[in-house]
Amino acid sequence: MALKFERERIKLESALAEINMIPLIDIMLVLLIIFMITAPMMHTGIEVNLPRAETRTSPAEERMIITVTKERKIYMENIPVNLQGLEDRLREYFYGKQRKVAFIKGDRTLPYGFIISVIDRAKKAGAENVGLIVEIEEKK
Repeated sequence: MALKFERERIKLESALAEINMIPLIDIMLVLLIIFMITAPMMHTGIEVNLPRAETRTSPAEERMIITVTKERKIYMENIPVNLQGLEDRLREYFYGKQRKVAFIKGDRTLPYGFIISVIDRAKKAGAENVGLIVEIEEKK
């Protein structure tokens, strides 16, 4: 009689010790799919009305994006900076970097002279290449 209870207790303990992995895997796959869909949408930045062009510039892997809004506010990787401090901040960013590349994402309504002053500050800070980010114009 005691042996029978012992066998049932062992069978009961072994049945409770197993975790069903199928629902866990299902949940993890659903979370992975949700993350893969939403991750590209999470790159939000400063809203800028970009100028249009027929050609595209391909940004380098190691680069700094400088955003200039129509109110002439300057952002380095979404961090606000003033025009006078831009050169120093860029110099700090470029220190020790092999490729010194900066891209300017400026609003299309900005005066040409203001964009040139931003490019000039980037060049003074040591940027070897300065590119402009544009919207691709749709071909008719």
